[in-house]
Amino acid sequence: MLANEKFKYFVGINSLAEIATCKDRVCVLNILGNESRGVTPVSHAYSGGNVVFGTSPGRGGEVLETAAGPVPVYNNVREGLDAGHKFNVGVVYLPPAAVRDGVFELIRVNRDIEKVVVLTEKVSVHDAREIRALAQQRSVDLFGANCLGVADAWNHIRIGGALGGDKPEESLRRGSVAIYSNSGNFTTTMATYLTAGGWGTTTSISSGKDLYIHFAPAEFAHAFDNDARSKAAVMYIEPGGYYEQDLEFRKPVIACVVGRWKAKLTRAVGHAGAIAGSGDGAEAKEKWFQRILKVKGIYSPENPIVSQAGAVVTNIAHIPAALTAVMKLNGVEPDFPPEGDLTLKPWFGDNQGLPMPPELDLPLVEPFQPYKDQIAELTRQVGAVFPRESMKDRSGSSIMDPKTQVTRVSGVSILDTAKYPLASNYMLALIHEINDDNDHALFNCSVTVDVNLHGDPAIMAADAAREAGNAPNTVLAAACAVIGPRRVAGACQAAGVLIDLFGHSGLQSGDQADFDFSAIKADAAQLACLVGSTADPRAQAMLHGVEARGARSVFVDYLRSLDGHPSADAVRAAITTSICWSALMRKKISRITARNLPWYLRLAATIIGASVPGAQHKADSFCGVPTRELVSQSSATEIAYLALLGEKPTPENLFPFRVLLGLIISNGVGTISAQGCKGAVSADGPESPERVQINKAMIGFLTHTGFAHGGNGFEGIQFLIEQFTDSDLKDAGDPKHGLDLAGMGSRFALAFAAEKKARKGVGEGVRAIPGINHPVFKGQLVNKDPREVYLSHLFKERGETNVFHDFYSALVQALYDNGVTANVFCVNIDAVIAALLLKLLWPRYRSGAFSEEALETAAFTAFLFGRMVGCAGEIDDHLNRGRNMDTRTPASQCSHVS
Repeated sequence: MLANEKFKYFVGINSLAEIATCKDRVCVLNILGNESRGVTPVSHAYSGGNVVFGTSPGRGGEVLETAAGPVPVYNNVREGLDAGHKFNVGVVYLPPAAVRDGVFELIRVNRDIEKVVVLTEKVSVHDAREIRALAQQRSVDLFGANCLGVADAWNHIRIGGALGGDKPEESLRRGSVAIYSNSGNFTTTMATYLTAGGWGTTTSISSGKDLYIHFAPAEFAHAFDNDARSKAAVMYIEPGGYYEQDLEFRKPVIACVVGRWKAKLTRAVGHAGAIAGSGDGAEAKEKWFQRILKVKGIYSPENPIVSQAGAVVTNIAHIPAALTAVMKLNGVEPDFPPEGDLTLKPWFGDNQGLPMPPELDLPLVEPFQPYKDQIAELTRQVGAVFPRESMKDRSGSSIMDPKTQVTRVSGVSILDTAKYPLASNYMLALIHEINDDNDHALFNCSVTVDVNLHGDPAIMAADAAREAGNAPNTVLAAACAVIGPRRVAGACQAAGVLIDLFGHSGLQSGDQADFDFSAIKADAAQLACLVGSTADPRAQAMLHGVEARGARSVFVDYLRSLDGHPSADAVRAAITTSICWSALMRKKISRITARNLPWYLRLAATIIGASVPGAQHKADSFCGVPTRELVSQSSATEIAYLALLGEKPTPENLFPFRVLLGLIISNGVGTISAQGCKGAVSADGPESPERVQINKAMIGFLTHTGFAHGGNGFEGIQFLIEQFTDSDLKDAGDPKHGLDLAGMGSRFALAFAAEKKARKGVGEGVRAIPGINHPVFKGQLVNKDPREVYLSHLFKERGETNVFHDFYSALVQALYDNGVTANVFCVNIDAVIAALLLKLLWPRYRSGAFSEEALETAAFTAFLFGRMVGCAGEIDDHLNRGRNMDTRTPASQCSHVS
């Protein structure tokens, strides 16, 4: 082939019509590779059988089956030629390191070779230079690398990659527009978009965007000008390189220049060559094309700047309209009537229950096959299905910001969960959204009826553990051990039945008004899970509580409509299914979570209830409060307060207690307690979720707390008691307490300084002051824990005083003022928790009703109440996402200590 005189280097292609022809015969290297196996059969059939053979070392004698017949496979190119096959085009699917040798083989072995298409990305610059040098020497045209090949809609030929996708005839419509694109996928996209404007294509070239573009824009411009079929061209241009700077065209061109966002990148994102150097960014290229195409700006529907020479766009959706406008100036009509339009046509969508403005609330359109059936099947799926992966030290439930130490649970900061009641936070961790008042009422109804463990083996186990001298976490673990799979099987099964019955009923929320369930008929087996022949006192108590609270539940109403008496398990299931139904329908949670929700609520009730000795559990009361009153009026937060402090809370006392519990629900997945519950799930095997025992995972959380993790809150309380023992403080919330906190801080600071000096003199370590100088929040002259700052403002806004918290603030200032510390230490969140709890307990401690041992138990138990929330979320997250035994540590990371 003779070189083209226009170029100083060899270019054999004189017209776009010569790039992909009916006479071309193709050899594919690595024809049995993963990509080629899917793409080559489509290309071969679309092109009428243009692939004569392929190579795959070690697999000679095999064939690649296609709709146009089998393609023989040889070990190398020489074998194929010796077998009598002839080809003039080579296609390379080899790995990057093998591309150079593959191209050399094609060119050296076959003297008839004219064109080579390299699809491989990340070919080294060194290899690209050598490939080009040999191709120039042997008069071979190169395309690529890092491309999807070439195609010709007139000739019905595709060579190389997947231009046009699995059905190239649908997007590669015969027409008058040539396409040249740095992006392979956008080559097909632009061809499809052009049909919406009534334009078809001639030749489509995916140029690739490695540093070397072997068939560059200059070669394209020459071949385009010489192609009588092509009346216009569309070019998709990315940043990097100067290939386009001095182009000349004799026909209209639409240049789509993209990548302004890459201007500040220091490394390639996507194509290796798509990163600007000096003066070759997207904005520079926009100006090049504005000069070439004689336009003074960027085309947009609002500002349609065009000329007879073309237009510059930055959005591929604008290409059809810009092309039509340009061609109208040239007196050229579209190739065929427009087909469809480019408005968004979503096949499926979900606004997650949020109100949307009309312009964003797009109507769904019917998908075409096979996607219609696939989406229909997906729509019938109830709940989410999460991909499984190793969840060691990972979580979809919580994340801590290492800079601020503020944890988020289900995307909500613990600074916000501090303002929510226990019911809201528990459901936030499990269904990933905040409850409304109706859900609160239902949740509280279920928990309050089960918190009374009178006559239940769980309280007997807890009392036995308590009597043996165990810490609160072990006592509660003993109770949780009794709430095993068989104890909750009925409720979980009933939840599954309700999901089956209502899953495709159209019900969107559990409290949906006027929902007609008359057409929902349960069979005999399903009815057996929901109702019995005799009344169940516990079920009746919950139903009374639901009614007394004015709560609404479609599922409770459905149970009432059935013949027979709803069982307690069925009512529990109806309550939990009502709470989670909206999240389930919007696929925020899985069916697994919804089915297990009664178990989680039962465990929460058991943990709260078992914290109180069995003597406080009566047949008709809990801690002296009638059960009927609890079920119809009390909240889970109020009952936790009652269990912990032995008295009903006032509104003034309930708020700081609620803040306390909300603050400690999680400290991220790295905590020992989170690791304990996740390890229990991992050990049971979440890939068989029905085998995972949630109570055992909750025990894993409990056994991974202790006096250093959970019980350490008492250290702060003990420290505060030491400082205030000699005071006459009666009410820690009285702003007129009359105490000189600055003086108390200074006295402690001076004593601490003397102690510090004495200890250092004899080589002893200096004791830490509980609640200050967190290692993360230091380094500034005045250090602040953002969590403590937030809560200080919260209580200040409410006009509340906490003398213990105020003392901590005075103390860190006094330590600095007296030269004990080099800066003002921060008051950390542990100090806030200690101050909150001691404020509540102070009157009873002062009166002698609470001993220091009782204070320690209360501090530890309060931590367990809060942390069970976050750990419930970790359990459910690992159950839905994790793999079997994924929390174990590889042997290579373990070490021996002698």
